Amino acid sequence: FGSSRCQTLTRPCPLILRSVSMPAAAAADLIWECVKGNNSFIRKSLNMPVMSAEPGNLCGLSSKKFSGLTGGKAFDLSVKKTGSKETIVLTTRNKKTSRAQKPGAMLVETGIKKNAKKGLAQVEKATGGAFYRRDLQELAAKKYAKVKTS
Repeated sequence: FGSSRCQTLTRPCPLILRSVSMPAAAAADLIWECVKGNNSFIRKSLNMPVMSAEPGNLCGLSSKKFSGLTGGKAFDLSVKKTGSKETIVLTTRNKKTSRAQKPGAMLVETGIKKNAKKGLAQVEKATGGAFYRRDLQELAAKKYAKVKTS
């Protein structure tokens, strides 16, 4: 009697294991409080603001507003060089929630046209038209102009 009872108590119940789900993702504020002082992307210099080299950070400043690590929506414009060609790349967060746990597939890079009119239209469509980081629309247009001339 005693030994069979112990076995039933220590043996896992399949119903209990099926009901356990993955924990919810941490809040963006909590992640920022943990990451803001120490992470591998921070670049500090004397008499300069704290900069950040993380992917998805539009201005390169280490702040919650521009952070690509903590918020749900990363946004960046940059130049990618492949061989002798340079392309302007728009980086955003993947829309599929399953990719949030995969760092390699978390960000999506999209090519932007170098024609000023068409390129600005693409940037505006990605920010304002898709309701994706409308607060960064003006900054994205300015950065596109700077990236295009460099």
